[in-house]
Amino acid sequence: MADFSLDGRTKVKTLKANFKKNFGATLRVYKAVSCKGAFADEDATLASIRGEGAKGGELVVKGNMQVGNFEKKVAEMYGIGVQVANADDSKLADNSITLTAAGKE
Repeated sequence: MADFSLDGRTKVKTLKANFKKNFGATLRVYKAVSCKGAFADEDATLASIRGEGAKGGELVVKGNMQVGNFEKKVAEMYGIGVQVANADDSKLADNSITLTAAGKE
Protein backbone atom coordinates (compact mmCIF):
# COMPACT_ATOMS: atom_id res chain seq x y z
CA MET A 1 0.00 0.00 0.00
CA ALA A 2 1.27 3.40 -0.94
CA ASP A 3 1.35 6.33 1.41
CA PHE A 4 0.17 9.77 0.41
CA SER A 5 0.36 13.30 1.74
CA LEU A 6 -2.14 16.09 2.00
CA ASP A 7 -1.96 19.81 2.65
CA GLY A 8 -4.20 22.86 2.60
CA ARG A 9 -4.34 22.92 -1.21
CA THR A 10 -5.82 19.41 -1.34
CA LYS A 11 -9.46 19.34 -2.42
CA VAL A 12 -11.93 17.25 -0.43
CA LYS A 13 -12.74 15.06 -3.44
CA THR A 14 -9.01 14.47 -4.11
CA LEU A 15 -8.41 13.53 -0.47
CA LYS A 16 -11.30 11.05 -0.54
CA ALA A 17 -10.16 9.55 -3.87
CA ASN A 18 -6.52 9.19 -2.72
CA PHE A 19 -7.67 7.62 0.54
CA LYS A 20 -9.87 5.08 -1.27
CA LYS A 21 -7.14 4.28 -3.83
CA ASN A 22 -4.41 3.78 -1.21
CA PHE A 23 -6.29 2.02 1.58
CA GLY A 24 -9.56 0.74 0.09
CA ALA A 25 -11.56 2.34 2.90
CA THR A 26 -14.03 5.20 2.53
CA LEU A 27 -13.33 8.61 4.06
CA ARG A 28 -16.15 10.86 5.25
CA VAL A 29 -15.19 14.54 5.48
CA TYR A 30 -17.28 16.95 7.57
CA LYS A 31 -17.27 20.73 7.94
CA ALA A 32 -17.00 20.49 11.74
CA VAL A 33 -14.55 18.63 13.99
CA SER A 34 -17.50 17.06 15.81
CA CYS A 35 -18.43 15.12 12.62
CA LYS A 36 -21.97 16.33 13.08
CA GLY A 37 -23.92 18.26 10.49
CA ALA A 38 -23.03 18.77 6.86
CA PHE A 39 -20.40 17.02 4.82
CA ALA A 40 -17.69 19.26 3.39
CA ASP A 41 -18.09 20.54 -0.18
CA GLU A 42 -16.31 18.17 -2.59
CA ASP A 43 -14.64 21.08 -4.46
CA ALA A 44 -13.44 22.89 -1.32
CA THR A 45 -9.76 22.85 -0.37
CA LEU A 46 -8.79 21.83 3.14
CA ALA A 47 -7.48 25.35 3.76
CA SER A 48 -10.83 26.91 2.77
CA ILE A 49 -12.77 24.81 5.30
CA ARG A 50 -10.06 24.79 7.98
CA GLY A 51 -11.35 25.51 11.45
CA GLU A 52 -10.36 28.62 13.32
CA GLY A 53 -7.02 28.22 15.09
CA ALA A 54 -6.01 25.15 13.07
CA LYS A 55 -2.42 25.41 11.86
CA GLY A 56 -2.66 23.41 8.60
CA GLY A 57 0.52 22.07 7.05
CA GLU A 58 1.42 18.81 5.36
CA LEU A 59 0.36 15.43 6.71
CA VAL A 60 1.85 12.17 5.44
CA VAL A 61 -0.68 9.37 5.73
CA LYS A 62 0.68 5.84 6.10
CA GLY A 63 -1.22 2.57 5.95
CA ASN A 64 0.01 1.45 9.37
CA MET A 65 -1.47 4.53 11.08
CA GLN A 66 -4.38 3.71 13.35
CA VAL A 67 -7.81 5.00 12.33
CA GLY A 68 -8.26 6.96 15.57
CA ASN A 69 -4.83 8.60 15.29
CA PHE A 70 -5.51 9.64 11.67
CA GLU A 71 -8.90 11.16 12.57
CA LYS A 72 -7.35 13.02 15.54
CA LYS A 73 -4.40 14.32 13.50
CA VAL A 74 -6.67 15.71 10.75
CA ALA A 75 -8.83 17.41 13.40
CA GLU A 76 -5.76 18.97 15.05
CA MET A 77 -4.12 20.14 11.83
CA TYR A 78 -7.10 21.26 9.77
CA GLY A 79 -9.92 21.75 12.27
CA ILE A 80 -12.26 19.50 10.30
CA GLY A 81 -13.83 16.17 11.14
CA VAL A 82 -13.15 12.97 9.23
CA GLN A 83 -14.33 9.44 9.83
CA VAL A 84 -13.00 6.28 8.25
CA ALA A 85 -15.61 3.79 7.07
CA ASN A 86 -15.27 0.36 5.50
CA ALA A 87 -14.91 -0.08 1.72
CA ASP A 88 -18.63 0.06 0.93
CA ASP A 89 -19.27 2.90 3.44
CA SER A 90 -21.78 0.82 5.41
CA LYS A 91 -20.12 1.10 8.85
CA LEU A 92 -17.41 3.09 10.59
CA ALA A 93 -14.03 1.48 11.14
CA ASP A 94 -12.83 0.71 14.65
CA ASN A 95 -10.41 3.37 15.90
CA SER A 96 -7.82 0.79 17.00
CA ILE A 97 -7.21 -0.84 13.59
CA THR A 98 -4.87 0.43 10.88
CA LEU A 99 -6.02 2.35 7.82
CA THR A 100 -5.02 -0.58 5.62
CA ALA A 101 -7.07 -2.99 7.75
CA ALA A 102 -10.07 -0.64 7.56
CA GLY A 103 -10.19 -1.10 3.79
CA LYS A 104 -10.34 -4.86 4.19
CA GLU A 105 -13.35 -4.93 6.54
